[in-house]
Amino acid sequence: MPQESTVQTRDSSELVSLMLETYDQLTSILPLDELMPRIAKTVKRVFDYEMFAIFLLNEKTQKLSVRFSLGHPKDVVRTLRIGIGEGIVGRAAATARPVLVNDVRKDPQYIPSLDSVRSELAIPLISKGQVIGVLDIEAIPPGYFTERDQHFLTLLAAPMAMAIENARLYRRSVRQARNLALLGEINREISSILDPKPLLRKVKEAVRRVIDFDNFRILALDESTQTLSRWISFKRNEEIRDKLLIPVGKGIVGTAAYLKEPVLVSDVRKDLRYIEVDPEARSELSVPLIHGDRVLGVLDLESLKVGSFGKNDQEFLTNLAPGIAIAIENARLYEQVSKHEERLQRDLTRAQQIQQFILPSPFPSIPGLEVGVHFRPARELGGDLYDFIRLNQETYSLTIGDVSGKGAPAALFGAMGTGILRSLAAIQLTPGEMLKQLNQLLQQRQIEGHFLTLCFATWQPKSRLLKMANAGMPRPFLIRGETSEVFQVAGIPLGLLEVNSYEETSVQLQPGDIVCFYSDGISETLDREDEFFGSGRLEKVLFRVRHEPAAKILAEVFAVLESFTTPGAHRDDQTLMILKVL
Repeated sequence: MPQESTVQTRDSSELVSLMLETYDQLTSILPLDELMPRIAKTVKRVFDYEMFAIFLLNEKTQKLSVRFSLGHPKDVVRTLRIGIGEGIVGRAAATARPVLVNDVRKDPQYIPSLDSVRSELAIPLISKGQVIGVLDIEAIPPGYFTERDQHFLTLLAAPMAMAIENARLYRRSVRQARNLALLGEINREISSILDPKPLLRKVKEAVRRVIDFDNFRILALDESTQTLSRWISFKRNEEIRDKLLIPVGKGIVGTAAYLKEPVLVSDVRKDLRYIEVDPEARSELSVPLIHGDRVLGVLDLESLKVGSFGKNDQEFLTNLAPGIAIAIENARLYEQVSKHEERLQRDLTRAQQIQQFILPSPFPSIPGLEVGVHFRPARELGGDLYDFIRLNQETYSLTIGDVSGKGAPAALFGAMGTGILRSLAAIQLTPGEMLKQLNQLLQQRQIEGHFLTLCFATWQPKSRLLKMANAGMPRPFLIRGETSEVFQVAGIPLGLLEVNSYEETSVQLQPGDIVCFYSDGISETLDREDEFFGSGRLEKVLFRVRHEPAAKILAEVFAVLESFTTPGAHRDDQTLMILKVL
């Protein structure tokens, strides 16, 4: 005869108390490794089972695997993967309904674990209408579990599923926070490497810290032929020199370059675009490396396993790709200059074009602002810099800087500073913290005779709040209506001394306000009598044309500068940034 249900031996008030206790206990636990034993202990208080298992569903493979078990052979637990609809557990997942089997030997779908088992009860774990796993208990006597057991365990499954999903969300948030910190660390590491080959190998090592892969390659785009060829390639961790040549738009790699978007393929054998390079490869993830609007190349990963890469991997590489692209572009620029130093004078015009290409548009689209920048280097290459970054959906950053010295060395140092700043942008630091971190990193990479003055500001369009910190740049000023004022924010230039903090200031801007950032090449422009142009003259010009568009304000300032000094005699880089609040 079937054994009397354990649930039947308890009165209703005791069962209700147990239900409430289960809700309280399970929903307060976050780590999965703590949660799973607690679930097993809770079930054990009601059912005297011989074998217990919690199966969780892998969304990528659509397979159920054991996350926690008691009584099952370890070799079975380690390798067992159950498809939806397979066995008693898979049937519960497929139907989203409990499955009670009184004699598993009479069930053709039963997947055996121990020969002595006769009874099995599988309860689907459902969260937000989706099956996330299955709770499975087994016993030796036939007919051991009853419909009352099934009903009560189904009620317990609801808080269990909620607790498991909460634990997963908690684990995901911890992983995202860890990956964000790691992303910043990796970007800082690669941004300071200017030799292309060590840079690309460092990228491979950095990606390996987060994603497991079998094949790694970075392909460079030849813009003239619109083909991708090997820049660096590893197969099973061994560097190889393949003659891979892929047209843009062809294959998975070429598609990523053409679309300027990541391409994730779980099974390359089922994708008609796939170009076979490694016969054993099964899954692939390709992410374009984009600088500005230009594709520099593609980072490509392959695995011998189907479904090896997921959305988290794609997201991580997508966030890392801009930093890699900047580092590669800086390395390219450095390589060009170092290889052809003896012909630098002949190549300066081309280098100037590269620098202009690296700099963002002088008239960016930033909500709530009309922004304009004019940069005029003293030589073919300049040491001034500016940049605009969208930090998140609600915040933008605006940067203006000035490297000590002039020409190619200053330009290279400025490119390195911009690359490090962009790598730090992923961490979304406050202006003061950004300057502190940038100062620390530049001190670690000190180059004799070079330092960087820089003003870093953040803009929030909804609140019209402008925050800024300053490291040695001229103090910016604000023109509002019939008045003007100077922002009292200053600090020590970057890369010189250890600085514990940089002060910040903020202002709530109003429509029509004008904020002016500028390099000292403007205020220190000299006339024939060696008199400085000064910030006062700049302020007067801006005040006179304050109602004009940003582009016309910039043109007027530089026209006045030209008339103030001898034509072509400016001795320092000049940069002026105008923000006009809409």
